[in-house]
Amino acid sequence: MEVLTYLFNILIAIYLFIDSKKHNKNQWLWGILGLLFSFIALGIYWIKTGKKLWGWLILILYLIWTILGILGVVAVGVFNALT
Repeated sequence: MEVLTYLFNILIAIYLFIDSKKHNKNQWLWGILGLLFSFIALGIYWIKTGKKLWGWLILILYLIWTILGILGVVAVGVFNALT
């Protein structure tokens, strides 16, 4: 599962590195941001380059995914504490 996460980060970083040149953005900055922050960087990049709907959609879905993950971890912790 971790390999899939790293693969997504690398693919997003490559996409941002290549596409940022088309929009006169700093390639290295967006590539590094994509590698470190993946979907957050992709959403912000798309918002800044005019794909606002897709950018906001990615950011909102990633936020929901993160919140659900935190709630799941807390639920498992509470369940284990009660048993």
